[in-house]
Amino acid sequence: MWLAAAVFGGLTAILAKCGVRETDSDLATAIRTVVVLLFSWLVVLAAGSAGTITEISPRSLLFLVLSGAATGASWLCYYAAIQSGKVSVVVPVDKMSLLLTVGFSRVFLGEKLSRTALLGLLLMVGGTLLMAVWA
Repeated sequence: MWLAAAVFGGLTAILAKCGVRETDSDLATAIRTVVVLLFSWLVVLAAGSAGTITEISPRSLLFLVLSGAATGASWLCYYAAIQSGKVSVVVPVDKMSLLLTVGFSRVFLGEKLSRTALLGLLLMVGGTLLMAVWA
């Protein structure tokens, strides 16, 4: 499943760049969002889990809504960036969210990294910076 996620993630950037060449990035984001929404609900309906929506706690719903708002803001910025820049530079910079995610997970969730994981994170950040600066 991880390999499929990587393949689809890679295709997402390339297909998006092709889609925003002659389209406003905000409109492109809205179109993408509608497709993701429809696809997501098809998966939920096929899995038979739509009936559990009433079991979501108000707190969980709040965090899901906030996550959706953050996703929307991220996508708007991402599409604007790939419209005006190189995908090979924008995508690595976008993936710097990995560093922020690890930092936020430490502050808000109390998660700790092992020394090996920290080394891996530093190597990934260093590689990302190299790609973004010298691409």
